[in-house]
Parts: sequence; structure tokens; C-alpha cells
Amino acid sequence: MSEAGTAARQPPGRRRGAARERLLAAAARRFYADGVSATGIDTITAEAGVAKMSLYNNFSSKADLVRAYLDERHEEWLGLYRRRLAAASDPRGRVLAVFDAYADHAAFAYEHGFRGCGLLNAAAELPAGDAGRALVRQHKEDVESLLAGHVEELLPGRRAEAHKVAEHLAFLLEGAMARAGLEGAGTRLEHARTMAADLLDRR
Repeated sequence: MSEAGTAARQPPGRRRGAARERLLAAAARRFYADGVSATGIDTITAEAGVAKMSLYNNFSSKADLVRAYLDERHEEWLGLYRRRLAAASDPRGRVLAVFDAYADHAAFAYEHGFRGCGLLNAAAELPAGDAGRALVRQHKEDVESLLAGHVEELLPGRRAEAHKVAEHLAFLLEGAMARAGLEGAGTRLEHARTMAADLLDRR
């Protein structure tokens, strides 16, 4: 999927208002720090400073709020990626912009430190077949598709090879995120970026 196609995805609940934004911000903090299952509606509304009815005026259920949170995480990452992409001057740099965007996400000031990919953390708590898991899977597929598009620019006329390289890079990125989350720092992402650059330079 192209970047434009990725950005065009429709997040659940398009209404925007002060209460909704506060609820999403509170959910993002609590879901990432404490987990989806451990975070109740009362905790979110208290942290957001809104009445429980405000939550149900904006989201049909906690599951709907979780899906909105996941989509917000996706959009947040896309914003970081676009900023990095704007500074990239060639296909190699555009591939590495994906890695840099993940490193930027890891560098945020999280309440209890960096705990890895918030999307995968949430997906691990959701049951098979849950719509939230589908959102997370789509995000990961979108990222691999972005990588593939940039690698195709680097290897014109070698589409099959480009997609194989993109899959390799996606696995490298996910492995680095998992280790970085366990270690609470983005060092593994820096290493993964160096490995990715070396791999591209050998093509």
C-alpha cells in the first residue's frame, strides 16, 4: 500500500472534540503504561477529567476506544515517518526514514519508559479475530509496503528481489523493536538501522 493509501484509512469515530481528544490522550498513556486489559473505563475518564458519559458519547464501548487508540498510534507513527521522509534525498535514505521514525517513537518520554511497540503490546492482549488485531496487522503490512516501495526505487526492474529485501528489513525492524522494548531503550533500533544501511549498500 502506498503512503497515500495508508493515510487514507478511516479511523473509527471521526468526531473530534476536546473531550474526545482528552480521552484518547489518557487512553494512550494508560494503555501503553499499564496495558489494555488492566486499564478500566473509570481510570481513563478520571485521568482525562471527563464524566463517564462523555466517553460513551464519543466511543460506543471500550473496544471502540481501543481501536481508536490503535489508529491514533498508526497516525502518530505516520507523522514521524513523513517528517523523516521529507529530509531523505534518495531511495536509500527513504528506506532508512522508516527505521528513523521507529527510533523517534522509542525516544518519546513514556511514563514508565519505552516498552516496545504499543500496537503489538495491545494486540498481544486481544483475542484472535478481534478488530483491533486486524488494525495492528494492517499497520505492519503498511510499513512493509512502504519499505518495498522505497527498495523498488533502489532496485529498479527487480521487483521480486525488492520485496524480498523489504521483508528482510521488516523482520529486522520488528526484532529490533522487540529487543528495544525489553531493554527499555532505542539502542537496538540504532543497530538495526546500521544493519539495514549495510544490507542496502551491498545491493
